Amino acid sequence: MASAQNDFSKGSVVGNIMGMAIPMTAAQLINLLYNVVDRIYIGYIPEHATLSLTGLGVCLPVITAVMAFANLFGMGGAPLCSIERGRGNQKEAEAIMGNAFTLMVICGILLTILGIVFRRPLLYLFGASDSTYPYAESYMTIYLLGSVFVMMGLGMNAFINSQGFGRIGMQTVLLGAVANIILDPVFIFGFRMDVRGAALATIISQFLSAAWVLRFLFSDRSILRLKRETMMLKKARVLKIVSMGMSSFAAGFTNSVVAVACNATLQTWGGDLYVGVMTVIHSVREIAENLVKGLTGGSQPVLGYNFGAGQYDRVKKAIRFLSVSTIAFTTFCWILISIFPETFIHIFNRDETLVQAAIPAVRVYFFGFFMMSLQYSGQACFIGLGKAKQATFFSIFRKVIIVLPLTLLFPRLGGLGAMGVFLAEPVSNFIGGAACYGTMLRTVWQELNKKKESA
Repeated sequence: MASAQNDFSKGSVVGNIMGMAIPMTAAQLINLLYNVVDRIYIGYIPEHATLSLTGLGVCLPVITAVMAFANLFGMGGAPLCSIERGRGNQKEAEAIMGNAFTLMVICGILLTILGIVFRRPLLYLFGASDSTYPYAESYMTIYLLGSVFVMMGLGMNAFINSQGFGRIGMQTVLLGAVANIILDPVFIFGFRMDVRGAALATIISQFLSAAWVLRFLFSDRSILRLKRETMMLKKARVLKIVSMGMSSFAAGFTNSVVAVACNATLQTWGGDLYVGVMTVIHSVREIAENLVKGLTGGSQPVLGYNFGAGQYDRVKKAIRFLSVSTIAFTTFCWILISIFPETFIHIFNRDETLVQAAIPAVRVYFFGFFMMSLQYSGQACFIGLGKAKQATFFSIFRKVIIVLPLTLLFPRLGGLGAMGVFLAEPVSNFIGGAACYGTMLRTVWQELNKKKESA
């Protein structure tokens, strides 16, 4: 019954996408609270709000890296499951999910061990100073102990969404977010644990999300079920998962690399103040980015299922809708943030020195944010249709080939200083977004036309 209800080759394409996108967007809104609530509470610690917030900002590359590995296996396996479901091959879809689960457990354990052993040199590399290191170290150590829970809650939830259970996926995020919102003030202020309390609240919340996900995937309610026999790794299957997930991994991991470069460069050109400004900017960006991810995430199961089922006209309709909706949304976000930067900054910090430094930085960083819609929609098409090489290339292209060199170069040009770090982002949006979407049109669109003609 569930399998019939989640047949994306029938009914309205837009309706199918929105049926997935609405709960996934709601989940992203909830996830937004999950991700930024620590920063909001920490930004209001009476004694050392700015230092604590900056210390947490130094940890963001670590958090991003853990999430990147979760996406490597989750976003690598989930589109493959959608394609196999479209082909009617449920056994292989379950085997893909089981292999992804095993990979997440192994990777989560390794990340915990390596992160804790090398935390001191890593944090100084990531832009910590002697003033901010104690806060960064406290948060990172506790957070890493919950790496396996993060992998389970985030990575395996992708397999719930890929089956069409958007509401269940939303409930996964809701459970963790509500727990985090409740536990944060208890641990941070009630038990006076400060940043350690924020980290502890996060890993407890992630544990609850992980338990919810596994309970569903082991149950009869799931179309694809986790079974012990599917967890034995098979080389060919692992390579397919990793190849497909490399795009999402590259996007997350290169975000981590760029964050390291930004923090280190800002520490040189502006000190702890501008590392704190970048922490606020990353938090504001998450508000916009997580919402548009609901649209792209909702489209991917529909794209993959219809592609696997040979419904190429429906795939093209899905691409058109995705493109228009992401352009409209990112344009709205750009205008809103540009007009009211102070409002968004005050969500995370009210230190007047930081706020005044952040206002021009926010306007520069988000200039032309609408061009990111081309990156989002192009990447979503590549991932949803199983185009691993193209998806991976454009994840790396924008961040490593454009943003990273410009982050290091711009501060040295024309007296830009710290502002040059923020300028690198909009330049990359225009170049990377146009290149990604243009390539998608020249390759995917033509392939769909040829497949339709030969069908």
